[in-house]
Amino acid sequence: MDLIEYFENPMAKQDPPEFRIGDTVRVDVRITEGEKERIQSYVGTVIARKGSGIRETFTVRRISYGVGVERVFPVHSPNVVSVTVVRVGKVRRAKLYYLRGRQGKSAKVKEQIGGISKAEKNVEKVEEIAAPVVEAVEETAAEAVEETAAEAEAPAEEAAAESENV
Repeated sequence: MDLIEYFENPMAKQDPPEFRIGDTVRVDVRITEGEKERIQSYVGTVIARKGSGIRETFTVRRISYGVGVERVFPVHSPNVVSVTVVRVGKVRRAKLYYLRGRQGKSAKVKEQIGGISKAEKNVEKVEEIAAPVVEAVEETAAEAVEETAAEAEAPAEEAAAESENV
């Protein structure tokens, strides 16, 4: 661990929020006005994530009174109280800057039906298919270990019996 990580790790959130580009999220931000403190919600589409570690940020875009508004939030900021996913978006880009030039329906991101991607569905299918095979292999391996252990014990017992006879 280098010196920078030594100072950054205690400041990072233990369980950072999980969301992806294209998701519609509600970001609850702590705002201090004078001596009063309140939490303000900001709902919009995540169009970018940048950085890594404690420096990671994400950009949320929304249309407010016909004007596009973007805010950049640090993932590990103590002022970001929570990030909740409202809708899971279906996108094929890492940055959605093209939404800046669009208006109306074309500025929307398609919703991912069921909230689960094809890759995740494929993983589930493979796990379902592979489960019986894995169980069979584990049983065979356990039997082989027992046989090997029994074979290893048999010569030892024979040798012990011979040494007693001598």
